[in-house]
Amino acid sequence: MPVYTAPRRDLAFVLFELFEADRLWRAMEATAEVDRDLAEAVIDAGGKLAESAFLPLNASGDAEGCTFEDGSVTTPAGFRDAYAAYAEGGWVGLGGEPEYGGQGMPKMLTVAVEEMFFAANPSLYLYPVLSAGAALLIASHGSEAMKQRWLPEMYAGTTSGTMCLTEAHAGSDLGLLRTRAEPLKDGSHALTGTKIFITGGEHDLAENIVHLVLARLPDAPQGSAGISLFLVPKILDDGERNAVAAGAIEHKMGIRGSATCVLNFDGARGFMIGEPNRGLACMFTMMNYERLSIGMQGLGAGEIAYQNALAYARERLQGRAPVADERSGDAADPLLVHPDVRRMLLTQKAYNEGGRAFAAFVGLQLDLSKHSNDDEEARKAANLVAFLTPVAKTYFTDRGFDGCVLAQQVLGGHGYVVEWGLEQYVRDVRIAQVYEGTNGIQAMDLADRKTARDGGRMAGVYADHIAGCIADPRCPERLRPGLENALESFRRATRELAENSKADPALPGSVAVDYLELTGLVSYAWLWALMVGTAEALRDQEGSDVDFLDGKIAAGEYFHARLLPLATILEQRIATGSTPLAVRAEAL
Repeated sequence: MPVYTAPRRDLAFVLFELFEADRLWRAMEATAEVDRDLAEAVIDAGGKLAESAFLPLNASGDAEGCTFEDGSVTTPAGFRDAYAAYAEGGWVGLGGEPEYGGQGMPKMLTVAVEEMFFAANPSLYLYPVLSAGAALLIASHGSEAMKQRWLPEMYAGTTSGTMCLTEAHAGSDLGLLRTRAEPLKDGSHALTGTKIFITGGEHDLAENIVHLVLARLPDAPQGSAGISLFLVPKILDDGERNAVAAGAIEHKMGIRGSATCVLNFDGARGFMIGEPNRGLACMFTMMNYERLSIGMQGLGAGEIAYQNALAYARERLQGRAPVADERSGDAADPLLVHPDVRRMLLTQKAYNEGGRAFAAFVGLQLDLSKHSNDDEEARKAANLVAFLTPVAKTYFTDRGFDGCVLAQQVLGGHGYVVEWGLEQYVRDVRIAQVYEGTNGIQAMDLADRKTARDGGRMAGVYADHIAGCIADPRCPERLRPGLENALESFRRATRELAENSKADPALPGSVAVDYLELTGLVSYAWLWALMVGTAEALRDQEGSDVDFLDGKIAAGEYFHARLLPLATILEQRIATGSTPLAVRAEAL
């Protein structure tokens, strides 16, 4: 059976030694009562539940999958008990509003919890993480009566939530959706239409399900400007079943324990959230939350894959070490002695731990945007979140998939065999690059809307932040030149987009993926520089965890030496502009 140990030590390093999160939390009234002891207790308890209740069901849930019969979905054996343990522990409302039964924990902490549960069992964890996002949307845009009615149940896990956007003809282009919402005399609406790819659209884990549905009013304008948002319960307050039902579930490559449903709305009663024709703006609250969460799915997959590859490389005896001093007295040495195996493992470690620090940084910006006492700081943080959310979703999931493939490669033939678990991780994490907006669309959002149309302003603010980190005394002198060069590549690429996109409207889409890759690479680089400096300072202290800190320093050195130079290539690719893609359709 695959192994997994929640990365408690590294999470503590990132939160309290790199970012000094407890000091930051004390400065904000809403998080002032959260200290290191409480946060570490949350991480420890979450890790134990992920390891003991979620992980053992991962392989069996994949093998069994969900079953569909007469409109009902049955989740794999054990899922109900594990979900109940999660819900009863208050985990669904970990970051929820305290006045409605949530625990109000900071986002920096909740992203750490999300990583652990996604690593242990992504299929099972998708149910409550969608509920948390739906609750956030209701808390942000719902009426007071709606909040009082639904949030306590959602935080308790007795009611779950979904987001219903996609239709057969309207995927990423939501302006094409056709689901209708007819006004009723009592102020509610009757929704008619079909939604597809609805995660958790029907299941047996919770008593009720709240569907958050995008639909059009009769007089709505065409396109995305004519979309409204509705709350559609599976069970109405009078106990009657609403006219919404699952028509089928998808048979998928991975995440087979997660029910992905076709939902049919046949005059289902719904209640509007927000203003008419402003539903998409409200839905972005949940979409952006889920994009970061799905990024954590990629990070969690990369971590569990790495742990299993490392364990295998330590035990599997194959070949002799190239350096005589590292050879054992046995007929063969562990895989770990071979440089190419170390390359694969260090690549995984560098991206996983760099991603963990980046997740905490984005979480910090979310906390500041919501709770800072300084309006200017809150505004700047909100803008940084908008700029970095597509980077986090895409870079975490791309590197998570890459990490799973590298781990599979470390195991060789065993990585292709079901019993070792790696092939499931590859299948499960693959969807994270697709849903919540494909990674290509995320890249276009960053390059076009967030950079070209913005004139590079927000990218410049972020670049200035990185420059400040290079000047930080914790940034080792030896790592500064490479980081400075990469930052200049990022600045030049940003200018290329900002200055030339009006004359060449195809430019943002042509270089979007490369620009996002460059942004992610530079983001990890400044964080790794600070982590190396922090680890070196801690190593000099008496009683320090030398093995852990040496591993941190080695991974950071590897990232800067072997991975950061990719920034130069990415800049060169961006500089070619749209010309290489200006190919006649007939020539493809």
